[in-house]
Formats: sequence, structure tokens, C-alpha cells
Amino acid sequence: MKFATFDLEAFEKAELSQRTILAAQLDKICRDSGFLVLTGHGVPDNCITDMQSTMQTFFKQTPDDKQKVKAPYPGYPYGYLGPNSEALAKSKGVDTPPDLKESFNGGPQDVPNDIVDPEALEFCYVPTIWPDLESFKPTWQTYYGEMENLASRIMVAFAVALNLPDDFFEDYINHPISALRALNYPATDDVSLPDQQRAGAHTDYGSLTILLPQAESQGLQVALPDGGWLDVPTPEGAFVINIGDLMARWTADRWVSTLHRVVAKPHQPARQSLAFFHQPNWDAVITPLDGSNKYEDVLSGPYLMEKFKSTGS
Repeated sequence: MKFATFDLEAFEKAELSQRTILAAQLDKICRDSGFLVLTGHGVPDNCITDMQSTMQTFFKQTPDDKQKVKAPYPGYPYGYLGPNSEALAKSKGVDTPPDLKESFNGGPQDVPNDIVDPEALEFCYVPTIWPDLESFKPTWQTYYGEMENLASRIMVAFAVALNLPDDFFEDYINHPISALRALNYPATDDVSLPDQQRAGAHTDYGSLTILLPQAESQGLQVALPDGGWLDVPTPEGAFVINIGDLMARWTADRWVSTLHRVVAKPHQPARQSLAFFHQPNWDAVITPLDGSNKYEDVLSGPYLMEKFKSTGS
């Protein structure tokens, strides 16, 4: 597997013939690996650097200060999740020790007026628990808004790559239940427990993930068909995009949701990243786009909730 790069700005500005060529390239990437490095994203540099600086400030706090904004009970999706809180490999049925990481998590910035489903209100739309740090909330919300906009643009490119109208996904994602996760992987010691990773091998759950890894950092790996692992490049100023399980299901497995992990090795430095998990509207009905009956219809929100619960969060 070789990592492909896709220039979103070039796609958006291309004439029809070139746009068709680029869309076919994107389709092939999503068929082959579901992973790509995204350039031409248009997210302002200051938005990225402000967010990274804010996250560093948060994770440098004492454990007691971080615990002030902890998730109030198991299964609460937002706020601080400390060490030993999650084992992502469990979502694939693999029992491992907890992942070597901590995180801060936040959800949608407003609740649509027509959302009345109690499960939606108790899961996706519960409040984010904000730390008492100067500029944290507005910085987070600005970055979240940029990710929502970028995800919408990527979904347009996805529609074209699938030979669908540009606006095909628009009604599915006008109130997305996406989540933003800031991740801190502390420096590692000599050994970890058997099968313990910084993030266990898993696939993501939704339509797509927009990952901002720490530039030139190491550890993120993608599974290869032969059972090996390939390091994911983390160039400065680019995002890593990958397909989630819901998009694979939506395309009847034309596109792949690939197993990946953040590997734990002795004496690794601390590593941070930002992951935006894009998910269609809570009540979006996901039906295979090829008209087949390969998968039953599912509702976006309940599908996500069941996946989330499986990790032991």
C-alpha cells in the first residue's frame, strides 16, 4: 500500500474533464485503502496553530485539574477521558489492556429544534464539559466549525467520485453528529502490557475522519493485506483522511474502512493529534448506494452509539 495525496483545492477549481480524472483517482484511493493525505484544504494556519497550542496547555495541566472536566459517568461521550479509560480494539472484538492515551472530547455545537429522540439528546447532544482555561472554548469551537466545513467539502468530492450529484449527501449532513477529539499519547517507558498500544487496532465508525497528527510524528499505522503494518506519513500542513465503517457500509464495501492503530514502542516521546469524526445526522437512513441488499438500512445515530459503547468508554 502506498499513501496517496489528494489536493482538494485543485479538485474544486478543476475544469470538468480534469475534475472527472481527479474524482476517479479519489474513488480508487477509497477502494484500495480508504486513507489519504489531504492538501489544499484551506483551513487557516492560525486556526490550526491556535488549536494545537490550546491542546498542549490543556494536557500540561495537573491530573487533578484535568479531572475537573472528566466525563461524569461511563459512556458520557464528552469531556476528559483519562488514562486506562478506553480500549479501541474491543470494537473489533479483541480484548486488550487499555490504550496508552488520554483525550478531551466535544460534540455538536447546537441542538436542532426537531431533535426529540431521547437517545439522541442523552448521547450526541449532551453538553461538552469545558475547562476553565482562557480561550479554550472559542478556540475549540472555531476549529470544530472549520472541520465541519471541510468535511462538507470532502463529501462533495466523495459524491462526484461515486458518480452522484454534487449535492447528494447534503440532506444527510446538514445536522451532523460529529465529534472532535484531542488526543495525548504520553511518553512511553521500557515496556507496556502484552498487546497494549497507544491506540489499539480499530476502524473508525462514521463517514470519514479528519486527522491532524503532530507534524513528522510517528506511530500511526495502517494494516496491510499481508498482516503487516505501514507507517502513515504526517507532513506539515496536511490532514490525514480515512473512511469509516458507515461509509464502507453506505457504498456496499466499494470503499474500505481500513484497520489502523497507534503503536506503542519503548521510549517514545509524547505525541498529540486532533481527530474529527464526521457522522451524518442522527436520523439519517443509510441505505447501500448501489441499490443492493448487502446491508440492512441503519440509522446513523443509533449505529454510532452502539459502536461507541463497544469500546468500554
